[in-house]
Amino acid sequence: MTDKPTVLKEQPSASEASAPSAEHPGTSPESSAPAAAFDAERLYRLVAEELGLRTRQVRVVDGLLADGNTIPFIARYRKEMTGELDETQLRAIRDRLAYLRQLEERKAEVIRLIDEQGKLTEELRENILKAVRLQEVEDLYRPYRQKRKTRASVARERGLEPLAKWLIGQPAGGDPLAEAAKYINEEKGVAAAEDALQGAMDILAEDWSDDAAIRGWVRRFTWERGVLQSRAKDPEQQSVYEMYYAFEEPVRRIPPHRVLALNRGEREGVLTVGIAVPEDEVLDGLRKRVIRGPSATREILLQALEDAYRRLIAPSVEREIRSELTEKAEEKAIGVFAENLRHLLLQPPVKGHVVLGVDPAYRTGCKLAVVDETGKLLETAVAYPTPPHNRKAEAAEVFRRLIEKHGVDLIAIGNGTASRETELFVAELIRGMPERGLRYVMVSEAGASVYSASDLAKEEFPDLDVAERSAVSIARRLQDPLAELVKIEPKSIGVGQYQHDVSQKRLEESLADVVESAVNHVGVDVNTASPSLLAYVSGINAGLAKNIVKFREERGKFRNREDLREVPRLGAKTFEQCAGFLRIPDGDNPLDKTPIHPESYGVVERLFAELGLSLGDVGTPACRERLADVNPAELAPRLGVGEPTLRDILDSLRRPGRDPREDLPPPIFRTDVLDIEDLKPGMELKGTVRNVVDFGAFVDIGIKNDGLVHISQMSDRYIKHPSEVVTVGDTVTVWVLDVDVKRGRVGLTMRGPVS
Repeated sequence: MTDKPTVLKEQPSASEASAPSAEHPGTSPESSAPAAAFDAERLYRLVAEELGLRTRQVRVVDGLLADGNTIPFIARYRKEMTGELDETQLRAIRDRLAYLRQLEERKAEVIRLIDEQGKLTEELRENILKAVRLQEVEDLYRPYRQKRKTRASVARERGLEPLAKWLIGQPAGGDPLAEAAKYINEEKGVAAAEDALQGAMDILAEDWSDDAAIRGWVRRFTWERGVLQSRAKDPEQQSVYEMYYAFEEPVRRIPPHRVLALNRGEREGVLTVGIAVPEDEVLDGLRKRVIRGPSATREILLQALEDAYRRLIAPSVEREIRSELTEKAEEKAIGVFAENLRHLLLQPPVKGHVVLGVDPAYRTGCKLAVVDETGKLLETAVAYPTPPHNRKAEAAEVFRRLIEKHGVDLIAIGNGTASRETELFVAELIRGMPERGLRYVMVSEAGASVYSASDLAKEEFPDLDVAERSAVSIARRLQDPLAELVKIEPKSIGVGQYQHDVSQKRLEESLADVVESAVNHVGVDVNTASPSLLAYVSGINAGLAKNIVKFREERGKFRNREDLREVPRLGAKTFEQCAGFLRIPDGDNPLDKTPIHPESYGVVERLFAELGLSLGDVGTPACRERLADVNPAELAPRLGVGEPTLRDILDSLRRPGRDPREDLPPPIFRTDVLDIEDLKPGMELKGTVRNVVDFGAFVDIGIKNDGLVHISQMSDRYIKHPSEVVTVGDTVTVWVLDVDVKRGRVGLTMRGPVS
């Protein structure tokens, strides 16, 4: 289950949504819609209604995707065709259509399977076709599914189905035991009337359990009235799950992060978890649906009904509901991780600095790596300022030599093992070198060890050991977070919650979408980008990324975007998809350093002709001044281009070569250390948001462990989720709420000074 994306506040007119793009003048949106065995138009209407869009928009997007266009490309360069849908909406359309197509395929399969049994009625067919969820289809198919051997199937083999039908017929008279005696057959294993009666009750119990209407009602009742409970298997055992040792919360209100916590506690054998419901009310509801009134078989039917609920329906429905809770919780956790990852990837680069990266350690010493302003490795070293060696004077000499030799002005310290001791050492070092103007930054090490041991790192730095590679990565993360973090498996970056408890396939798909979106949002310098970075550019895969780098190494820098056409295996479609996202900052054509797609260069020529400008004017004050007076709505028709595309072109020309990350605040640079013992309630601090989770945000305030701002302390107004207030990388003002020195925990508030 996925949350609905933000819908368009104002929908485009039909003519706007259907107009061919000025960048693709011969393409009609309808012409590319894929054929399907089922009614595609009905699916388009369903998705449009769910997402608050026009049917035409959904149809156009599906066609563009079927034609091999990527989502970043469609969002940026096909705005006229889609009605300016953003990437979130495009992915929602893609994913929802995929689900509905899977649903349609399953419906067709179920109808075929039931029909082969000769049991398909027109009413059943219609009910299957009307289903809008896979669960509904499976409920309808359940009575016809081939089952393993059950008590009911054994009873049917013994010929007891007629007796079951007699019982459910609820006759006014007759003796059930006398009727059951007619079915005694020792050869078939029915030795007594009681055996026959029990077998018939087993058949009824299974039939009720398989009834879609009954299961649906029980599922809805359990969802509305059920309580998720957990108990400790050993109440005396100390664990991180102690708050769940005697825990209860209504099923329909339990937050996603608690579902995943309970699942983990159960999986680790610490908790027992289940759903409690008012059973008497459930059974009363079932009686009203099954029992018509007084009859000779009423008491037997009531026994069978209780057995059906307790033995078959309740356990199955509980599994289904817990599965649904888990699915929703996983989607929420993946969504939180994805949002955090995007903000982390889009942290502003720290340009123009020679950086000393430090990978702290105890026994093996701190590995050091100096990189220049472009990220090129200049030198590595090792120092031992931390226990057990404590060779601080010797380490200080190593640091000073590197700083003086290479003109280092920033030190990036990894926040892992021994980081606190290393930070104290660096702060003392900075105090002893005031003339250098040195500052340091704590950098997240999450995933650095994964990268350092990877084949990619070995290929990049074959002569360095793992820790030295990690030091290089830490320094480069500060200089350009996006370029460095794309080398790491996204789920290893560590800005989520319960990421190891969710579907890894779904997590990887979602995070890959995020990285792709971030890379294409920023754009990539084709002359400096690594294969890892290039592989996330629209239309480019890992193999082609290597071809681009190899071509660049053999032939020299790309001088213009057209040179890309000469790269082996980079065909016309790939060029269309990637060209606008690849930048050439110092190339022959000044438009090549902008997000303007080559297919729109003609539009720029016509624009400049209107304004009396030339390409040589791009980036000049005169050019910006002339562009400021342009009215896109008025000029677009004369230039033969859509207004959204013209707006993007104008924005790109006003600030050519702009990195969108530059608008964000830089990281907090420090010169001295703050200790947890220094903190007092009410103290005001500046910090950086390191992680956002369902229950709050963790903020780096310069001590060993991040402080927690609970969701209740984030705003004076009610908020549903911390992401409404903060995102990863934000610089925030916080006040100390409470300090637990023994456990190393600090509670923070964003709601102003504590009285």
